[in-house]
Amino acid sequence: MPDTSEASTIPSTGARAVRWTVIAVVLGATLMPLNSTMIAVALPEVTDDLGVTVSRSAWLVTAYLVALASLLPLTGDLADRFGRRRMILSGLTVFGFASIGSAVSPDFETLLVFRILQAISGSMVLPAGWAVIREVVPEHRRAYAFGLMGSIIGLSAGAGPPVGGLLTELAGWRAIFYVNVPVVASALLLGWRVLPRTRQRDGAGAQFDYAGAILLPIVLAGLAGVLTAIARGAPWALVGTAATAVAGGAVLLAFIETRSSSPVIQPRLFQIRAFTAAAGGVAFSNMAMYVTLLAVPLMLTARGGYATIEIGLVLMALSIAAFIVSPVAGRFADRLGRRTPTVLGLAISTAAAFPLAFEGSDISVPVLVATLIVFGIGFGIANPGMQTGAIEAAPADRTAAASGVYSTSRYFGSIVGSAILAGLIGADRTNVSGIDGVFILAFVASAIALVSVIGMTARKPGGSSPEHTGSTIVAGG
Repeated sequence: MPDTSEASTIPSTGARAVRWTVIAVVLGATLMPLNSTMIAVALPEVTDDLGVTVSRSAWLVTAYLVALASLLPLTGDLADRFGRRRMILSGLTVFGFASIGSAVSPDFETLLVFRILQAISGSMVLPAGWAVIREVVPEHRRAYAFGLMGSIIGLSAGAGPPVGGLLTELAGWRAIFYVNVPVVASALLLGWRVLPRTRQRDGAGAQFDYAGAILLPIVLAGLAGVLTAIARGAPWALVGTAATAVAGGAVLLAFIETRSSSPVIQPRLFQIRAFTAAAGGVAFSNMAMYVTLLAVPLMLTARGGYATIEIGLVLMALSIAAFIVSPVAGRFADRLGRRTPTVLGLAISTAAAFPLAFEGSDISVPVLVATLIVFGIGFGIANPGMQTGAIEAAPADRTAAASGVYSTSRYFGSIVGSAILAGLIGADRTNVSGIDGVFILAFVASAIALVSVIGMTARKPGGSSPEHTGSTIVAGG
């Protein structure tokens, strides 16, 4: 493992240094969304090869998301405490080993363990990377940088299905894990050279929140299980008992986190209206996008006549559209403020979700592709302002922690959506009756996201910043 020690100062942030730093962060950050969606088109082959049901294989997605969502706030806080460079390089190293382990897994249980290890190591990279961007990029260009990073990450998420489909067609599903190794190696080499070395935050040795770190994944996994049970029509007595247990765990978690000196999920961030509005927006918009990305391959596979690579290319329509517009939308967010393009983008994505909800599983492929393109345009316009507004709402010394909580909100939407989808689709992947409900869910989630982001701050760069006024709100937890 490379030496990840932290020096006492941040290096020069000239234009060239900033550019290479952003490239290093983006290269590492693309691994998580790529591996989140690349497996979607490989699930049918994994199901057949390892002898499991579709609903069980869906836990390769759900468990990955639960682990990410649970750990992102924790690793964000640790990055703020002990150094973002150290966290990124260590996470990339472990991710490489986890990818190799996934590729050689002999059975479903082993594969699931290494998928969770991928998520654990990936959670070390994402919040620290966003914090590095805020650290080195000037405020008047920050939304553009976030937009560029977000568009490339979004492209990697959208490229996952066609890349996964191509690799699965050529070399089998195990190739989708081997392909990570050269990306990890490149990110490690570049990151070692250019990532800034930062001083440890004061209070880095504060007591660790073990209780919160244990309870958060239990609550999220329990929530996913309850939603899946409801969607499958499980007995209400069982659902009620499980839901009560999950609710009790959530109450206990909230009690612990509000009293901890260094909580995992930083609950006081949600006292900041701009942060809460953006976190709600990303949770529901990501739910809409994620269930769509997972449902479309199942729908087209059930219809028959579509190769895996063709299905992946259909899904890529969304990510290509987002990739094109996100950097431009970031420039608008730098000029007009963070809220305006965010609201506009989610209004577009909500409108695009309507044909999916109306047509359901009978939607034609041309209309589907057009809908995904407009869907992607809306997300691409919204994401830079939404991400930047959330991160800027937090004090500078809590940037990685805030990024972790924001990312958890993003993956929370994915967890809920994928759990509901698994229940609606069931064990028979040839039955598309549940797809109609999934597409209605995407439309409703998009609409809720739009309502949420209206509460964001309309501040333009150079105005009064929560970066400086919010520290007393979040300090201490």
